[in-house]
Amino acid sequence: MLTGRAKLLKVGDRVTNFEIAPDGKRALFGARGDIFTVPAKYGNTRNLTATPGVHERNSKWSPDGKWIAYLSDRSGGDEVWIMPQDGSGPAQQLTTNADTYKYQILWSPDSKKILWADKKLRLLYVDVQTKQVVEVDKAERWEFNECAWSPDSRWIVYTRPMPEPMNRIYLYALDSKAKIEATDGWYNSGSPAFSSDGKYVVFVSDRDYNPIFSQTEWNHAYLSMSRVYLLSLAKETKSPFEPKSDETAVKKEEPAKAGKEASKDKDKKKEEAAPAVVTVKVDSAGLKNRIIALPIEVANYGQVNAVGDTVYYLKRGDRDTALSLKMYSLADLKETDLGAVDAYEISADLKKMLVAKDRSYAIIDLPKGPVKFDEKLDLGGLEVVLDLRQEWAQIFQECWRQMKYFFYDPNMHGVDWEALRLRYEPLAKAANYRADLTYVIGELIGELSAGHTYVGGGDLPRLPRIATGMLGARLERDPASGYYKIGRILRGANWNPALRSPLTEVGVDVKEGEYLIAVNGKPVNAMTDAYEALVNTAGRQVKLKVNALPEEKGSREEVIVPIETENHLYYEDWVLANTEKVEKATGGLVGYIHVPDMGVGGLNEFVRHFYPQLRKKALIIDVRGNGGGNVSPMLIERLRREMVMVEMARNTIAGPDPADLMVGPKVCLIDEFSASDGDIFPFRFKAMGLGKLIGKRTWGGVVGIRGSLPLLDGGVLNRPEFAPYSKDGKDWVIEGRGVEPDIRVDNDPAKEYAGIDEQLATALEVILEELKAKGRDIPPIPPFPKKDK
Repeated sequence: MLTGRAKLLKVGDRVTNFEIAPDGKRALFGARGDIFTVPAKYGNTRNLTATPGVHERNSKWSPDGKWIAYLSDRSGGDEVWIMPQDGSGPAQQLTTNADTYKYQILWSPDSKKILWADKKLRLLYVDVQTKQVVEVDKAERWEFNECAWSPDSRWIVYTRPMPEPMNRIYLYALDSKAKIEATDGWYNSGSPAFSSDGKYVVFVSDRDYNPIFSQTEWNHAYLSMSRVYLLSLAKETKSPFEPKSDETAVKKEEPAKAGKEASKDKDKKKEEAAPAVVTVKVDSAGLKNRIIALPIEVANYGQVNAVGDTVYYLKRGDRDTALSLKMYSLADLKETDLGAVDAYEISADLKKMLVAKDRSYAIIDLPKGPVKFDEKLDLGGLEVVLDLRQEWAQIFQECWRQMKYFFYDPNMHGVDWEALRLRYEPLAKAANYRADLTYVIGELIGELSAGHTYVGGGDLPRLPRIATGMLGARLERDPASGYYKIGRILRGANWNPALRSPLTEVGVDVKEGEYLIAVNGKPVNAMTDAYEALVNTAGRQVKLKVNALPEEKGSREEVIVPIETENHLYYEDWVLANTEKVEKATGGLVGYIHVPDMGVGGLNEFVRHFYPQLRKKALIIDVRGNGGGNVSPMLIERLRREMVMVEMARNTIAGPDPADLMVGPKVCLIDEFSASDGDIFPFRFKAMGLGKLIGKRTWGGVVGIRGSLPLLDGGVLNRPEFAPYSKDGKDWVIEGRGVEPDIRVDNDPAKEYAGIDEQLATALEVILEELKAKGRDIPPIPPFPKKDK
């Protein structure tokens, strides 16, 4: 089949990493598992590896210009390799016995060592000549991901992930193997780098506290908290912000020199003009107290580098929609905006910069003013010879390895992971389409019997979608006339674009029970389906002909703008209907909230419905069909609040303190589609004793995931990495079991389709009984104190 054939593919839009040559004359790119160099202006693009079915990634150019280092799984695991920068010689493998996943590598400035971090929470380097690997440090929680070499290659600075929340910056001396804590645990610090003169470590730290206050309740949040800082390494180093005074220099007169003596002076001046050899000195005593803040705006900062007397960094303010590149001149004590840039790299000779923006790249002189993308690098030469069968074999192996290294249980839930690789490998080799491979990998990782084992993406056909216009109404065909009866119009909130219901908008006069006669002048009774006339009309004006009777005579025209999907309208209508049922059945005493997920959307729904119903006497909170996320702690914190006193003011009714709480009983609705954080929410609800769970046992998938690591063709693999266990340390919770309801109720599908929700009906019965037994009112205002005696 064509899908399995080899082909030549341009991969300029698949860049996974980039780097600049030491002199800025070329750029280094990783794309589709191969490594390329691209000329700044003249010459050819070179594919240095050209290895179908091998994943070569995270490439870096040696500062002396001779070598390209990269990570490759050519040997069956992630190892560090180097090869001549022009591809003129064979690649050399520096590390062996791969036992975990390796992250970004980094050359020492003398081009003799290569540093990296791995999934075993280690920071290591290898000596290029001896191939000896040295462990710098090992963390207890999370991987190292920020590190840098000193300009003399004798020190490493890195961010150490700490068990407590505040990460710290450490210095490591290669000679003595000493580790020096450079920042304390009071403030989160990161993004460290040495200044080019070796005098400072520049870094980012969260040390500014500027709270904002919530509009929904008396609560706070901190957004941007960071600035860029300098850490003075030697105690004698002066601050760039020390007091200055302009003084007149008095010229000294010296007798003229001639002959050999004058020649010696010239040679001495040449020596003085040559670049000084940097030797980094670190005085550990008092180091943490030698921190200097750049006087810049509090924002979010990253990728900090200091070249000479200039500090470069990326900034994103709270209201910024994009990153911007900034520079701060320590000579002029002034910050300059260099423009919108997504990322940048500075050449080893400190004269050039590679900048990236919107998937375009340019090599420029080290900037002192706004960056211009006048001459973008030509990535048209980034091409690979694609052998899909070899590529799919590699993707299968890498997915297997990633699960081996990242799955939360090192025992892989007791399965023989190597035997499973051998069992599924023939199926992967038989794949002749990316979807086949995805299916095989899905079956493989499914053997782990864990939630969140997702696989997908990759090279699949991306067909353009044609949006059919939707009316926000149910259409029922009249068998006699062939016209369509408008059976039900979905309620919307037309002030909200996401909840716009076309037939309910201001000025549109269409009623339930009327008939749709024609769309844009085309009679619908001559169509197989009325939606034929609504293809590709979403967001465009459409003329509808409607009538109270199923006939054209007496019809009228209405101009509407169809929507692309009715999903949001159906959901909103369902929530409103449930709210009305609860309101009617309880005489307005009980509130109702449905939370569709534990992400931003679900949080918004909770906030939208929680605060308006705070003074209800009880609450039904519904997490059926909840798709998960991570905000359940925020919701539970609000639901578990207790009244500690009552507050009043003259001429007002009394209210509870804290104010933003519901004092009455609560119940929670769950079902088999309450998933992930939708599992965790009812578990917390039950553990906190907030009320009864009603419905069906939840999904039972709570081993958490984070972002996918790169695969050759851009596919994704989620690895379950974070698992909860009981607070007494005796058992794993939720995963594979779900959360059992206190009262089991199953909805009959036919009744549910007819609008009968037996789970909600049971919740209403229970909450009304709870109101009788556990209902609470805010106590009345007591007699005022008498203080006349």
